[in-house]
Amino acid sequence: MKYNFDHVPDRRNTDSYKWDVKENELPMWVADMDFETAPEIREAFYRRIEHGVFGYSIIPDAWYEAYGNWWEKRHHFKIEKDWLIFCTGVVPAISSIVRKLTTPNENVVILTPVYNIFFNSIVNNGARVLECPLVYKNGEYDINWEDFEEKLSNPQTSLLIWCNPHNPVGKIWDPDTMKRVGELCKKYGVTVVSDEIHCDIVRPGKEYTPFASVSETCRNISISCVAPTKTFNIAGLQSAAVFVPEPFLRHKVWRGLNTDEVAEPNSFATLAAITAFEKGEDWLNELCDYIYKNRQYVESFIKENIPQLKVVPANATYLVWIDISGIFKDGIEARDFIRKTTGLYICEGNEYGEAGNNFIRMNIACPLERVKDGMNRLKKASESMC
Repeated sequence: MKYNFDHVPDRRNTDSYKWDVKENELPMWVADMDFETAPEIREAFYRRIEHGVFGYSIIPDAWYEAYGNWWEKRHHFKIEKDWLIFCTGVVPAISSIVRKLTTPNENVVILTPVYNIFFNSIVNNGARVLECPLVYKNGEYDINWEDFEEKLSNPQTSLLIWCNPHNPVGKIWDPDTMKRVGELCKKYGVTVVSDEIHCDIVRPGKEYTPFASVSETCRNISISCVAPTKTFNIAGLQSAAVFVPEPFLRHKVWRGLNTDEVAEPNSFATLAAITAFEKGEDWLNELCDYIYKNRQYVESFIKENIPQLKVVPANATYLVWIDISGIFKDGIEARDFIRKTTGLYICEGNEYGEAGNNFIRMNIACPLERVKDGMNRLKKASESMC
């Protein structure tokens, strides 16, 4: 391999949100990788720092071109320059969109279990969460179409926040499913906000399909939120984008992002994205291979050593979603017990909606040495409960 993903960086005492834990604790919770950012990106930063001046920045043409070229090459979908709007993050964008496109007490549908911050973006901006629990059967998640349509048809429903690939379950939604989602949303006048931030972390040989690409309907009713930040471990640089093909909808989103002052870059935000998309593909390919091997290790370890737990099969993200119902009563109990007895810090499934009650989420985007440590701690905690 060209890149060394076995290197174990010491992130303690670096003001890391993830690593602000006790000395004996191992954090495998928040979606933040324990890998050094691609050297090509770091080298671009060094050159920028040497310039020595860090004033206000514009959005250069190269930023638009980098997004367009990456999506066309990697995901077979051309994002036009006019569709793109810079923003400081996917979460700020979603919050801004909820504020701009809903009125107080309107419903926003989410398919749970799903990224917990969606709840915050909805409630904190005056809207109501309308959960549509996914159906979990034989280790797979699917949409309950009857329940889904009923909630979309509610006259108070104005938005659907879609997640593809789906965090935390790691599902890549197929084109036929998304086409059906788009048709139902059009039928009931619901706009789709598609969070696609995890799109580049996929199992080797698998591909994600952008929501906006599957049909003209999906393109015209959707707002897609994308970024290089999860992919290249640069979330702290606050660099993301929204693309909106439909002009009227795009204007409303643009106005919202600018009104909320989340549409201007810092001195490194556009440089990071441009460099990542132009020079980071080899690094990413090796990263995906490494994460897949980590996932294989976790699946084998749990099957052989903690068979009461079940890993949900996944084709995307670096997050492992684990069914703990064979040992623990709920995710909160599991999180607290595991952390107290072993120092392993993971996420309880409950925070992703009621449908996540019997699950935990674990981040395996770290050197294998840490994955092995985490698995041994999980085994110790599980044995203590049995």
